[in-house]
Amino acid sequence: MFDITEQAIDSALLRQSLLNNEQCGAYASFEGWVRRQNEGRRVDYLIYSTYPELALKQGAAVIAAAKRQFAIEEAVCVHRYGRLEIGDMAVWVGVTAGHRDAAFAACRFIIDTVKAEVPIWKQEFYSDGEPAGWLANPEGLPPTQP
Repeated sequence: MFDITEQAIDSALLRQSLLNNEQCGAYASFEGWVRRQNEGRRVDYLIYSTYPELALKQGAAVIAAAKRQFAIEEAVCVHRYGRLEIGDMAVWVGVTAGHRDAAFAACRFIIDTVKAEVPIWKQEFYSDGEPAGWLANPEGLPPTQP
């Protein structure tokens, strides 16, 4: 399952949704948070923008690819959009598998691929008063509209 939301991510609830298979002996997760500094600049907050229909479609494809490529049972990824404050969770990935190697590898694959392929863009707002900057997606292009 892949989802995008403006609401705070409840990692405990998501984790619990994965723990229902007695065949699984491993669980791995990743949490990405909004940090105060980026490339030497103080960040006040950021805004994630997305193309929802395409993001949901491409995110689901990433999860499906992880299930094909790795010996995992389930995988979930949820990404925030909208305004996020310092310390907010921006993205969560959880994976269950029979063994830890597959769970770790799939978790890494999912977060790396979501960041590279799913249309979600980040705009940072800095404390120094400089204009906000878009962090480029893999093609190097920001969205046409925030």
